[in-house]
Amino acid sequence: MASLAEAGFGAVARKETRQNREDMERRKAVFRLAAAYWVAVFLSTSVLWAVAGTDPIESAPGKLASIAFALVLTTGMTMLLKRTLSWPLWQQAMAAFALSLAATPVSAVADYLIYVVCVYPAPAPVDAKELAYSLIFGMSLFFGWCCLYLVLCYSMALAEGERRMAALREEALSAQMRALAYQVNPHFLFNTLNAMTGLIEEGANAHARGMVLKLSAFLRKTLTLDPTQDIPLGEELALQSDYLAVESTRFSDRMKVSFAVDDDVREICVPPLILQPLFENAVKYGVGATRGAVEIMLRAERLDDALVITVENDTPPADADGMPAGMGIGLRNVADRIAAHFSGAASLSSGYIRPGRFGVRLSLPLARS
Repeated sequence: MASLAEAGFGAVARKETRQNREDMERRKAVFRLAAAYWVAVFLSTSVLWAVAGTDPIESAPGKLASIAFALVLTTGMTMLLKRTLSWPLWQQAMAAFALSLAATPVSAVADYLIYVVCVYPAPAPVDAKELAYSLIFGMSLFFGWCCLYLVLCYSMALAEGERRMAALREEALSAQMRALAYQVNPHFLFNTLNAMTGLIEEGANAHARGMVLKLSAFLRKTLTLDPTQDIPLGEELALQSDYLAVESTRFSDRMKVSFAVDDDVREICVPPLILQPLFENAVKYGVGATRGAVEIMLRAERLDDALVITVENDTPPADADGMPAGMGIGLRNVADRIAAHFSGAASLSSGYIRPGRFGVRLSLPLARS
């Protein structure tokens, strides 16, 4: 119970940390946008005033004071707009327009007072035309900032949504890979336990004990594997050798296994336990279904830009579908795993090479450890 509570608290803490990080990134983005926006306003107004005949150096203090006050206003507007981010877009636009409309006369009055201070002791008469220009200019500045802020928030929300969708797709793929991989172990355990039961019933206790020891060694290795993390082919073959060692306790007098693996492909990575269903099929539908000796042969080589792995075994005649009866489940499992893992870049084919000889061919993209 305590561990569950700790896990719950840990999940909440991670969520809060992620939320805090997102808020920090948003604040930094808003700060950078505001800095760029008002620097652009200062430079553009300086150029326009210079064209109109006003010395940009002399007018700089007044413009800086005006922009500082406008920055204070836009900070308050931004805090209010932040509360509207969950609203429909048209309501956000109306809120931005209303805030801009409210801030414009306040900014115009502040600009006039700054002008009075700058020209003191000369008189500063109120000019209706200049006041109208100031109101139009202020409205444009404030509404422009509101639009830029909303666009920034929308783009950040869109990017965050895409990141979350990508994370969800990755988690879904990982869950699918784990589900497909975990279909292997119960099937193998069921067959092995049945085999040990048969040995015990036959009185072959020593063989059953040997199988238990080999099974525990095999499970010790496989239970530490992550189905989503590829392993070198050499390591995968070592795991399959351990699996075949378990089965050899039962079929040691009839099962012959051979590997033909090129040295240059042993470091190529493959999904873990991807070959186990193929060997399970070879044992169950080959060795277990016949009375004579059965050969299981694996060949691994590089052909062009692919790793090609072929598993062949002697087997009884095919059923109506062209494969030993019941073998399709394991092959579908492998086909589903490589399709999910390699996004269609891998392939599996199977069928009778000749009467009484069945083969499965895997073609996988090259990926070295």
